[in-house]
Amino acid sequence: MANLTSLLHITPPFVPADAEAMTMTIELPPGDPGTPPHRHTGPVFGYLLEGEMVFELEGEPERVIRAGEAFWEPGGDVIHYQAANNLADRWTRFVVVMLGVPGEPMLTLVDERELAERRDRRAPRPTSAAAHPAANRAADNVTGTDVTGANVTRATEA
Repeated sequence: MANLTSLLHITPPFVPADAEAMTMTIELPPGDPGTPPHRHTGPVFGYLLEGEMVFELEGEPERVIRAGEAFWEPGGDVIHYQAANNLADRWTRFVVVMLGVPGEPMLTLVDERELAERRDRRAPRPTSAAAHPAANRAADNVTGTDVTGANVTRATEA
């Protein structure tokens, strides 16, 4: 008999009409800061396969998601500031399912002007780099690495 374990149970967020879905795996090398601040046209659901990810959404404090945890983000207007590899010595891997508006990119970078305009919506940042290896990554910087990576999201629900 199969064992079933609920990993994430939420009230469904807004899903765009006629949404398209994309499933992908993302692999971040040790210490990688992930994708610069961005947003998605619809919700994103994910599961961390291995490693640790520093995750931050607009209006929420950054948190660490560990292997075996599910996460999500609502998409839409919310800025996803970071999905960084929290480990300096190991890769972090996760799988995501993104639901988006047909014909529009699943991920759009946020420019410096908008980041400055919405700075008051960002939760206070950790004051010490010792909090975790990714604490002082360039989350305010829209120049970055792999735009197809780190399309992930919200912390696990209890």
